[in-house]
Amino acid sequence: MNNYLVATIHPWNIAQYQQYSQTLPGKWHLITTKDELTLDKIDKIKPKYIFFPHWSWIVPEEILNKYTCVCFHMTDLPYGRGGSPLQNLIMNGLSETKVSALQMITELDAGPIFIKKPLTLTGSAEDIFLRLAKVVAQMITEIVTNSPIATPQQGDVVYFKRRTPQQSEIPEGLSIKELYNFIRMLDAPGYPKAFMYKDNYKLEFTQAQIIENKLTAKVTFSVQNNNESSKSCQNNLPKK
Repeated sequence: MNNYLVATIHPWNIAQYQQYSQTLPGKWHLITTKDELTLDKIDKIKPKYIFFPHWSWIVPEEILNKYTCVCFHMTDLPYGRGGSPLQNLIMNGLSETKVSALQMITELDAGPIFIKKPLTLTGSAEDIFLRLAKVVAQMITEIVTNSPIATPQQGDVVYFKRRTPQQSEIPEGLSIKELYNFIRMLDAPGYPKAFMYKDNYKLEFTQAQIIENKLTAKVTFSVQNNNESSKSCQNNLPKK
């Protein structure tokens, strides 16, 4: 019987793990914190594959060299190597992408590809991550079932730059559609929300919708004085 290890931190990936680990063959193990990912612990499991759905840290080279580590990148590699793939895809005007399941090597996002599957980019970032988790579960199932051979990436390499929290500040001059995309691409737990400053308030935007050429969103007002509390309200953003 083969052993398999999944390392992930997000609830949508953990929920999918709870499903496929009950139906797929083999013995399954789950890691949900960075500190758990040690060579000593992995050596005790001896997994055939280590899967990394939406993992946020660099995997030590000693692990990459000893085990077949598989990550899932939200671009049609080699297009879109690098950080913040979802945000960069939406900023580049794309409405769909492919998820690449690749073997991890020391060079980031450069390893050979096992399989690719399509993914639409509609809705909020959270909506997309929920869909992504299901696609990743399908890919894990296919890899475990068929043991595909990874093949080298082909095509021109395009790099994405990881975005900083400061880049979540809403820039001036956006159209209604651009503003909608800017808000939704950051609207997921753990991500810095789209924001702007007004007087002594910081305004954070979520739940964006376009209805009859008008953008509506939930806005949270945070008083910049630490002694003040935060309050929320619904706000209609005028058409630009």
